[in-house]
This record gives sequence, C-alpha cells and structure tokens, in this order.
Amino acid sequence: MCGDSRTAAAASGVFWRPNDNVSRTQGNGQDIYRPELFDTIAASIDALSNDFRALSLDLHEHPEIKFEEHYAHDVLSDFMIKQGFEVKKHHILPTAWEATFTHGSGGRTIGINSEMDALPGIGHACGHNLIAIAGVAVACAIRDALKKWDISGKVVLLGTPAEEGGHGKVYLLEGDAYKGMDVCLMCHPAPGPSHSASLSSSLALQRLEVEFTGHTAHAALAPWEGRNALDAAVSSYVNISMLRQQLEPDHRVHGIVQGRDWAPNIIPDYAKLLYWIRAKTWADVSSTIPRVINCIEAGGLAAACEISIQRTGADLDLRQNKALGAEFARVFESKFGPIDYEYGIANASTDFGNVTYEVPAIHPGYGIPTVVDGGNHTRAFTDSAQTIEAHEATLDVSKALAAVGMRVLTDDSYFKEVKDTFEELIRLRGGPPTKAETTST
Repeated sequence: MCGDSRTAAAASGVFWRPNDNVSRTQGNGQDIYRPELFDTIAASIDALSNDFRALSLDLHEHPEIKFEEHYAHDVLSDFMIKQGFEVKKHHILPTAWEATFTHGSGGRTIGINSEMDALPGIGHACGHNLIAIAGVAVACAIRDALKKWDISGKVVLLGTPAEEGGHGKVYLLEGDAYKGMDVCLMCHPAPGPSHSASLSSSLALQRLEVEFTGHTAHAALAPWEGRNALDAAVSSYVNISMLRQQLEPDHRVHGIVQGRDWAPNIIPDYAKLLYWIRAKTWADVSSTIPRVINCIEAGGLAAACEISIQRTGADLDLRQNKALGAEFARVFESKFGPIDYEYGIANASTDFGNVTYEVPAIHPGYGIPTVVDGGNHTRAFTDSAQTIEAHEATLDVSKALAAVGMRVLTDDSYFKEVKDTFEELIRLRGGPPTKAETTST
C-alpha cells in the first residue's frame, strides 16, 4: 500500500486521523438521479445500522484466514436468510456463499461482493469485516428499493473467500459465479482524506513460485561435491534486487526465500523463492516477467542447480468502469464528501481486478481514520476497522453504491453507456489473459 503520493499525503496531514474534528456530512448537495430512490436506500441502511455494526464486530472478533472463513460463512449467510434472501451455502468453494433476491419479472441483475478473510497473525488488518457488511448493506438497500417502487430486478451478493493471497474470486469466476451479472459492485477501506472515496485503479500482480534442487554435501569435508540450492536462491534474489534499478518507478518486485532441512554443516539441496511482480497494468506485468525469470535462471545456472518456475496465479489491475464511476462520484460528492483518483488501494492488488475484466464493475476505496504508519496490513489498521467512524464511512459508501445499482436497474440509456464503456476498454486494452498465461510452468 506504500507509495510516493500516499507518503506525501500523510506528511501533509491530508489523511483522516482519529480524533480529527470533522463533520460526517460534507456533500455539496448537487442534484442526483431520482432522489426518491436514494432516500429509500438511505432509510433502509440506517434502519439496519445497528445490525450491520454487530455483524461487523462479530467478524472482527473472529478473524479467519484465506479459505478458512467458516465462521464468517455461517454468520453472513444466516443473516441474509433472515433478510429474506435465497441463499446457497458452500457455493463453488467451501467458504463461499451466494444470496439472491428477485422482484418482479425480467429486469437486470446487480452483483455485489462481500469479502471475509483476515490476515495471519494480525486479524482484520485490511478491513474485510467492513467490506462484508458493505456488501450486505448494498444488497438489502436494493432489495428495499425494488419492493417499495415495484421495480423488476435481481440482486446477487457473493461471499468471496481468500482475497488475501488466495485469489478466491478467480476460482469463483471459473465456476461461473459472476455469470448473468450486468454489473458488479464492491468497496474497500483504506487511509484517505476524511469522508472521502477513491476511484483509483490497483496494481496487476503475477505470483511466481521457484524451486531450486541441488545436491547435499558436507560443508567442510567435501563442499565441492555439493550443488548449493541456497546459493542459487540468494544469487537470484540479488539479481532481482539489481534489476529493480532498471524497472519503471511504479513496478514492484518483492519476494522471500524459503527452505527445508537446512543446517550450517550441510550444503542445502533445496531452496524456494516466492515472488510477486506488480505494475499498473497486466501488460506492464507481462513485459517484466521475462526479465525476472532471466534473473532466476541465471542464479540457478551459476549454482548448477535444477530450476522449476511456476506461475501460480494473477490478480489483474482494477478497471473502474467510467460510467459506473461517474455516477458513484456524483452521488457520493452530493451526499457525503470528495472523490479522488490517487488513494484507495492504488498501490496494492486485488482479485476483484479479474472481475473487472469480465463484467462492468467499480471498486471504490474509501477513507477511514488511521494513525500515522497505520495503513492496511498493520495492527493499527485492525484497530481502525472496528471504530464507529469506520462503520459510518462504510455505510455512506454503501448508500452511494446502492444508488448506482438502482440507476443500472431503472435507466436503459445509462446502462447502455455502462456497457459501451466496458466494451470500448476491451477494444483499447484487450481482454483478460488466458489461464495458461497466469498459471503455466
């Protein structure tokens, strides 16, 4: 999540800090599409605010890492059943679920995502307890608007596991979980200005898993009989570190060395590298992968070790749909606060990026109060994710997202603009990579 713009903003006091004396309502009051729909949405979410708060804190107190979100699966899916949704538990993945509500006949389908997983050792340090209730709030608000105004349409809320390093949404895409959605909506908390939302993109990411196999030997008696896998890994690590000087400033290449059965008096015959390659677009990542692999192969060659390189999955860059983003910005600025295009998760990655390559979608970030050096993936952010201010900010962004969804359902010309924008971006920048490109050996 670190980067120059974020560092400068934090230093200049732009970010929302605990105990800042700021008003919750900072909107400019500009006209929005069918304000009566927004009023219904806002009333619906406000009426359930205490229930959403209890749900968020319950998840926060029971953090579960990727693919182990059994408690979250149960409490969230049970909540949606009580709200009158048709629920599929253990949907495609063991801890994924789907909640559907349909009103009338025909109409379009709004997709929504609720993330659930926490981080090892530090709990909900990326605020997925907030993302979970945001999805629930958007779904419930659209349901109430459909019913009150007798509008035909469907809302599908997916409980999506394993965003943190497990690319759970990729598996859901492969299982057709997003099939039939006309658009898909979600959001993400992050450091930012008070009561703000961000329509920045994110970094594309390719994961590499590299194994070096050598030959053991006594490290003092006959080291020349060995082939040192650790040397291969260290040499590759150093090669990649030197490569960084020749990469674009917005590229990120970072990794770790792992091993097994190592001892100082044994030449290691096995070592592993785990590397993540990131850049602003998938095309940029693709151009950097061969250079990183050259560094790895050179290290293996120098140490006379066998090399296995696997591409173990990719998160694509967020393609924020411009039409959806413009409507979200209009509503959010009218009712709540400023929009920016630089904060949010601009320097991080998400598997929702893969969704945005397949269906028109938006994924706004939004500011919550954070301490200095207490951004996402820190223990301090875990604390921030349970504050009342973070809860209120989550409900604000949920109201704006639900309003976008209702416009998609009720405005044919606007929905055409959404589709046209999505298709034009595919023409200009291409579609998603094949599975073979991101998982081949």
